[in-house]
Amino acid sequence: MALYNDNPTIAHLDRTIDEKKQGEVFFKEAETGPRKFYIESYGCQMNFSDSEIVASILSDVGFSATRNMEESDLILINTCSIREKAEETVRKRLRIFDKVKEKRPGTLVGVLGCMAERLKTKLLEEEKLVDMVVGPDAYRDLPALVANANEGDKGVNVFLSREETYADISPMRLGSNGVSAFISIMRGCDNMCSFCVVPFTRGRERSRDAFSIVAEATDLFQKGYREVTLLGQNVDSYKWENPENGTPVSFAQLLEMVAQVHPDLRIRFSTSHPKDMTDQVLHTMAAHENICNYIHLPVQSGNSRILDLMNRTYTREWYIDRVDAIRRIIPECAISSDIIAGFCTETEEEHQDTLSVMEYADYSMSYMFFYSERPGTLAARKYEDDIPLEVKKRRLQEIIRLQNQISYRHNQRDIGKTFKVLIEGDSKRSDQDFCGRNSQNKMIVFPKKPGLKPGDYTWVTVHEATSATLKGTIEE
Repeated sequence: MALYNDNPTIAHLDRTIDEKKQGEVFFKEAETGPRKFYIESYGCQMNFSDSEIVASILSDVGFSATRNMEESDLILINTCSIREKAEETVRKRLRIFDKVKEKRPGTLVGVLGCMAERLKTKLLEEEKLVDMVVGPDAYRDLPALVANANEGDKGVNVFLSREETYADISPMRLGSNGVSAFISIMRGCDNMCSFCVVPFTRGRERSRDAFSIVAEATDLFQKGYREVTLLGQNVDSYKWENPENGTPVSFAQLLEMVAQVHPDLRIRFSTSHPKDMTDQVLHTMAAHENICNYIHLPVQSGNSRILDLMNRTYTREWYIDRVDAIRRIIPECAISSDIIAGFCTETEEEHQDTLSVMEYADYSMSYMFFYSERPGTLAARKYEDDIPLEVKKRRLQEIIRLQNQISYRHNQRDIGKTFKVLIEGDSKRSDQDFCGRNSQNKMIVFPKKPGLKPGDYTWVTVHEATSATLKGTIEE
């Protein structure tokens, strides 16, 4: 059962401050010089954004980041529980971290994020590979937990909050290209999709102060960033009320506020839920050139019966209506999706419905998986995972094959077109080429021209296309 810390008292806040001071004293008195932390992130963009918050908290108490785990005093892994494979990956990494601890006595290992929230003390008591377990809403307690762990006390804090948004923390941009950055606008999820653990691992929805979001976007632009992605489990349900005048701010209004920071600051967002994607959001996108023409709109299944079992709260027809609205209001918009193959009781005909909705929506790309039962979810409690693994894998391969075909056709239609591209850096294949994305979130590779650098905009005409990448040349 999830635990919620609804009303933090003054006493609780005083305790938190005292613990932070305790951590600061410990770090300042360390005789081994500056302490270093190493962090790995898995899963969704929100996890990577959270790792930047964690880095900022640790930096405030004297830690510095390192990319070499062999020299770190603290190893952290920010985890994902959305699928069994993700948790298996984390367990493998923990065994590798344990070998580092053998070579470097005193190194601490902590598990952060969704897996920490889901497995809690099991990671401490059964795995015996970690020194601390910290849930997504407890990162402020990290300095105290680290200090206690250094004294031999294993720590766990997995309390979920109805209030924590980390709005006052300026994230440390880890591994940043200096061009693109994430901004978390809300935390948690109120949608109880039957296959999903997120409501149990990240708690209820709470939206961040709109003015703090605009301030962060402004600060990033002034530091040279030219693209921000607004993050939330369901950004369309963002709702915040100005305490001074009681005025509510919707996601469409927030989008406009951020877009007005500067015309040269591109705005992206993820993820959208079909039930909450309003025409108001679409009209806001259409009205601002710097809000990118790209929407990630997970369908999960193309069959209404399966969608009902998934508790997605929309039908095939509703989803198609949202696709039609996007095409009508933003004709050049690209749409991507999440798709699950082989959900409980899915028939071959229902699988075909998923393939047909993929064709109809003309996805530029998709994240595709076969169903993985997660303990504690409604589906695990209520439905039998009755589709054989070989059938799931075969259906998934059919989905992947079709998506590759659709993506290839989608990209072929871009040959001859000229796009405004934000340069992100060198191409992975050659330092003679730049790479960057257009408004539709498609990666374009093109030869460098003198005078251009990452963070600049340029116009590129596409001459070649694969299912994943466009290639072109800069227009004079």
